[in-house]
Parts: sequence; C-alpha cells; structure tokens
Amino acid sequence: MERILVINPGSTSTKLAVFDDNERIMAVTVRHPLEEVKHFKWVMDQFDYRMALIDKALEENGIKKDTLTCVMARGGLLPPVPSGAFRINKAMIDYFYAAKVDTHISNLACVLADAIARPLGIPAMVYDPVAVDELDEISRITGMPEIPKKSRGHVLNSRAMARKCAEEHLHKKLEDCTIIVLHIGGGCSAWLSHKGRLIDCYSDDDAGFAPERCGRLQAMDLAMLCYSGKYTKEEMSRYIRGNSGLKAYLGTSDGLEIENMISSGDEKARMLYEAMALSHAKGIAELAAAVSGKVDRIVITGGLAHSKLFIDMLKPRIEWIAPVDVMAGEYEMEALAAGGLRVLRGEEEAHEFSVGK
Repeated sequence: MERILVINPGSTSTKLAVFDDNERIMAVTVRHPLEEVKHFKWVMDQFDYRMALIDKALEENGIKKDTLTCVMARGGLLPPVPSGAFRINKAMIDYFYAAKVDTHISNLACVLADAIARPLGIPAMVYDPVAVDELDEISRITGMPEIPKKSRGHVLNSRAMARKCAEEHLHKKLEDCTIIVLHIGGGCSAWLSHKGRLIDCYSDDDAGFAPERCGRLQAMDLAMLCYSGKYTKEEMSRYIRGNSGLKAYLGTSDGLEIENMISSGDEKARMLYEAMALSHAKGIAELAAAVSGKVDRIVITGGLAHSKLFIDMLKPRIEWIAPVDVMAGEYEMEALAAGGLRVLRGEEEAHEFSVGK
C-alpha cells in the first residue's frame, strides 16, 4: 500500500489530503487569514509559516510522517513542460527561488513537499502543473506573430477528467481517445486531448466568457478601450480576469444568485446565461475542428457543471459533435494522488526537471 500526502497551497489556504492508494483517509483545508499572510513580501517567505501549520494538521489527524511513501504537490509556474509527473529536484527548487516577478503561491508547494519527503527518503513530485504545454505548432499560430497562443488553464483537473472518462466510460486508455474537456467555474478553459496530449486549448480570455472572465473580444475594440484613458493597465487586467463576464453585466458572479434571478423572471439574466453557454459551445466546436470532428466524448467539469440550467443550455448545442459527460466539481487533490500512485506502481515514468528542457 502507498500512503500519499497531497499539498495544494492557495493564496489564503493550504489544502491537504492523505490517500492510502486511491482511498482518501484525510482531507483538511488550513485557512490563512489575510492579516497573517499580507505581511509576507514574497511567496517563498511563507515556508516556515505554512510548514508549521502542515505539521500541526498532520499531527491533529493522527498522520505520522514516517508512514508516508510519497508527497505530491501542486505544480507552480514552471517554464512550459509536458504533462505528467515531475520529480522535485534542486533545479526545480532553485528555479522557484530565482523567480521574483512571475510568482504564485503554488511555487511554494514543491519546496514544502521536498522538505517533508527528503528526510524520509521518499519521492516528492508535482503533476500536471499549470505550465503544461503540448500544443501542436499549428495551434500556436495566430494572426499576430507577437502574440502566439499560450497553453493556459485548468490542466490538472481537465486532464484527470479526460482520463476518468476514457477509462470508466470509454473503457480505453487516454492515449487511445480524443476528448474535449470544458472546465468552467469563475474562470474557464477548454482542452482538446488527442492520443494523450493536450494539442489545443482555449483559456478564459480567448474563447467563451465565464462568470468573472471576458472571453473572446474583437481585438480592435479592446485595444481602443485599453488606450481610452478610462482604465490603467492594472485596472484593465483586473477587469479582464476577475470583473468581467456575468459579473460585469449583473453585478454578481454567483451562479445560484443568477439562477434565482432567472427563476424570478429576469429575462436579461436568462439571455446572458444562455449567451455564456453559446460562447462555450462555439469554442468546443472550434476544438473539434482541429481533429476534423472525430471526437469520442465531450466532458463538462468545474463548479458550474453542477448547474442543470447551464448544462441544459449548453448540451443541445454540442452533442451533435460527440456524447456529453458531466463530471461536476474539481478533483485536483484526487488527480495529484492518482498521478503519484501511477508513478509508484510503474504505470508512468516521472520526468526529470531541468531549466531549458
């Protein structure tokens, strides 16, 4: 039996879980009040603070470190890498400590994992970090050489749901399937998994819009708005990624609140909700075009996949492409543990990270 500790830090929380093989035996979210974390000038400065809380959580839940056989961490902002597992090594840790500009709290995860695993002599890995980039070269080409398409979005959960769909619904290996996955919550991303690789994608600012994201816009109008003097660079960034989408139209991004508005007869809210579904149907159809429509399944996941109303608006517009499976919610902790377990069982090989590779 393998006992795997999973560490997934967020800006004001650290999610922890322990799995015995595929069975989760502990799940804890350690909260970090803003007044406690705001004093740290750099994400890596939080190491001692977060490690002490992790140690406390494990002790309170009766998990002894010497019973662990592996530690899995959420992958931080690495340079572009292929999908799968990466062993945490000195090169990865040095890379994150050298990052002073493009930082995220997930950068700290591998350092925390290594600090626990190294004294025990057990492996520590990241799996499907946000930097996964397997796009076909043709998919990168846009109409502007200075702005190639980037691989960006909810890789960990989306790829895990593609694998789950392949194995449990299609009874095949992921490498033998072509699956489109739409992850939609406050933000969104859509992925085309073909023969085990994520060969094309849309992030939440170049396809469908989301509760807090703008989606694709006509470029010239966006450029004019940016130079209008109405917004600073920082204000426009926050508008595009956090304050646009349904929130800009309705003043809220809460799906339940919006659906209550619709059930009360608010036709504007209904039209906007349906427009959001339509925008994602178009993005899914575009991804299908990359494989000439030969798609085995379409998977809808993320928080908004819980909404029957949204699914009912979206599904009829895409099921002509392929059958649609709804896998609501997020499964990042399970995905990290499962990825580690496959490596430990010899079903997958872990990559060795090196800068420039």
